[in-house]
Amino acid sequence: MIRIMVVDDHELVRIGLRYILADYPAIHIAAEAGDGETALKLNREIKPDVVVLDVSLPGLSGFEVTARLKKASPCPGIIILTIHEQAPYPTQLLDAGASGYLTKGCPVPELVQAIDTVAAGGRHIGSRIAQQMALQMLPGGSKSPFDELSAREMEVMLMLAEGQKITEIADMMHLSPKTVATYKYRIYDKLNTRSDVDMTRMALRYGVV
Repeated sequence: MIRIMVVDDHELVRIGLRYILADYPAIHIAAEAGDGETALKLNREIKPDVVVLDVSLPGLSGFEVTARLKKASPCPGIIILTIHEQAPYPTQLLDAGASGYLTKGCPVPELVQAIDTVAAGGRHIGSRIAQQMALQMLPGGSKSPFDELSAREMEVMLMLAEGQKITEIADMMHLSPKTVATYKYRIYDKLNTRSDVDMTRMALRYGVV
C-alpha cells in the first residue's frame, strides 16, 4: 500500500482527493495538512511514501516545503498538484526536488499513475506541462524573466509580493534578515525592478501571482 500525505490549504480539495482516492485500495491517505509547517511536522511523524503538494500555501510555500522535504530522511516522493502551469513553476519545483508535476485539471487516472510512478522512485510530468517545458527550450520559445530566479529566490519573491517584511520572511525561512535582504536585491537585479511594487506588477503581468 502507498501511504500519501495531501497538503492543500483548501479543505474542499483535501476532501475531494480523499473521496476520489477511496476507489483505489492500493493508495491510502495517511495524513492531511493545510499549511507547510504542519506538513513538515506530519512528514516527520507519519513518514509517508508520497506527498501530494500544492504550491500556494499560507506561510511557507510549496517551494520551501519541497526543498525541506527533499532533505528529510527518509525522503518522500513529492508530487506538485497545483493550478500553476506556466513558467517558471514547473522547472523550478522539479529542480527543487519534486518528482511529479500535475495541474488540478488532470484526469484522476493520471494522478493515480503519478502516485504509483513516484512511489516506485520514478518521475511523472503531466503531458501539457511537459509540452510547455519542451517548447520553452526551443529557439524563440517564450521566456519569462522569472525563469532566471532560483527556487529560493522565487520563494522570497512570492512572500515579498504578499507584503511580508524581511524580518517575517527570515523567521519563516530560518534565515538571517541580512540573507533575505541579499536575496531581495538579487531578485531586483534579475528582474530589472527597483521596488516591491514594480516586482509585484511584473509578477502579475506574467501570471506568477
